[in-house]
Amino acid sequence: MNEIRNIVNARWRGETPIYVIGLALMALCIGLLAARGIAPSFGATWVNTRLFGMCLALIAVVDVARQLFKHRPDSPIAFLRARYSAPDFLIKALAGLPMLAVAIVLLPFFSKMKSAIPLFNDYTWDDTFVEWDRAIFFGYDAWEVLQPALGFPVVTAFLALLYHLWILLLYPGVLFFAFGKMGSDLRRQFFLTYVLSWSLIGGAMATWLASVGPVFVGPLLGDTRFDEQMAYLRAANEQVPIMTLKVQDMLIEWFQADANGLGSGITAMPSMHVAIAFLFWIAMRQISPRLGMFFAAFFAITWISSVHLAYHYAVDGLVSVIAVSAIWWGSRQIITAWDRFLEARGQAALRTNTVPAE
Repeated sequence: MNEIRNIVNARWRGETPIYVIGLALMALCIGLLAARGIAPSFGATWVNTRLFGMCLALIAVVDVARQLFKHRPDSPIAFLRARYSAPDFLIKALAGLPMLAVAIVLLPFFSKMKSAIPLFNDYTWDDTFVEWDRAIFFGYDAWEVLQPALGFPVVTAFLALLYHLWILLLYPGVLFFAFGKMGSDLRRQFFLTYVLSWSLIGGAMATWLASVGPVFVGPLLGDTRFDEQMAYLRAANEQVPIMTLKVQDMLIEWFQADANGLGSGITAMPSMHVAIAFLFWIAMRQISPRLGMFFAAFFAITWISSVHLAYHYAVDGLVSVIAVSAIWWGSRQIITAWDRFLEARGQAALRTNTVPAE
């Protein structure tokens, strides 16, 4: 047990900057919201806990079934007891708990900040981003450039499905980085970038560059420039269900009702869909070339879909990519500085894999 405790403590020491920065940012969110008369609420945190719990339960069921099918033990109960009480498994489970807690607790507060953007700034940037897009695409809106290739109801419906599957990055994807087999440096760099992306990109930058995006400029700002795009999407929905349209209508209802729960709020610049998809690509490619290729494709599809489905301007994704790249680099510097600090104190962080390949 002492060896398990030492290994787990070494990992936790190495991740201390992420815990500290995460808690500081959460306190900042609570303070900013309190200054606008919004009291802390943990309802969304409970929802997030249940979502992670359901994910963990599903992963556990799949793992149990896979192990029993693979090994076909004479005594399944004894086999499973031995597997899930083994030191390697206990290390993996205990060591990842703080990162799981970070993901559960912080995301709802950043989501609430997103829904509170109108309390801090007016939505005044859409005109600017429309002009940026048109400057890049020679006078055309980005969706118009994509329309000849993507403007088919079946294609649009498929892209809408993939766009919804992005949520898997936030749950199974985050669980993989919390508990999966990888180097400590990559895990810490991923999580610190993840936390800072939600706060700096999805919070600070989204508030500073407050915009609603093509789908919402009509209902919320009375701007008719993207009515043709929305007309296509609704016409396509008559042939094949376009999943994003229901979500977009729901977001408008929540916005008008001043809802501030998990997943509510409207903001276009920067795109957190693109930011998180890009983060997974730059992290996954360090684990496996095949995973890198898969997530590169998913990142590209997410960016293109965000424009085609009217959620974002093309420059929303571009700014997200630049911001995540800068945060990724900065996170590496913070982790390196922390490791040097620990080494100077004779308390090195765990830098090696602690979970053997199965």
